[in-house]
Amino acid sequence: MDRAFVIAIDGPAASGKGTLARKLAARFDLAHLDSGALYRAVGRDTIAAGHDPGDAKAAAEAARRLDPATLGDPALRGEVAGRAASVVAAHPSVRAALLDFQRAFAARPPGAVLDGRDIGTVVCPNADVKLFVVADVAARAERRFKELQDKGDQTSCDAVLADLMNRDARDSERVAAPLKPAEDSVLLDTTELDIDQAFAAAAAIVEARRAAGS
Repeated sequence: MDRAFVIAIDGPAASGKGTLARKLAARFDLAHLDSGALYRAVGRDTIAAGHDPGDAKAAAEAARRLDPATLGDPALRGEVAGRAASVVAAHPSVRAALLDFQRAFAARPPGAVLDGRDIGTVVCPNADVKLFVVADVAARAERRFKELQDKGDQTSCDAVLADLMNRDARDSERVAAPLKPAEDSVLLDTTELDIDQAFAAAAAIVEARRAAGS
């Protein structure tokens, strides 16, 4: 393939989009970028510099200085980084600072799978495949709660549910690139699906688009 084949996967936290993105990238031999990790890293670095994630100027500076080599930091998977990410992601200056990096990543042949909140609407509006992955918030809270339990986090399921609802509101109501499906995206509801079923459904959608474009 002489051009990049791009798969954009968007959706709220704990909907399963990240797992699907990784599995699709492996299945179709494409690079993978978790755009949420970029915002988590910006949140981490903003806090490390002694600033509040709500400080748009400080967060934008952290975004401009972001070192991609640190995206594997285990701390980015924690709840502190997750909450900070949701806050810094609401700053237009932060999103602008990270946009070129994401687009350049997607443009490299043979292509990539990117997951986030605004991949299909803003980052890669011409993506070959756009999936919008959703799930009932109670189901998402249960999934996230189990993940945190496995990591030894003692938070409660109610606290996780409240946090997800707050994140959903921030992500959907922000002025800059709010969370919403692209007009040409395919909706995939994973509420009643296990990961194998969700992956099979997503892979079938990608296969059909690849066949139509070949």
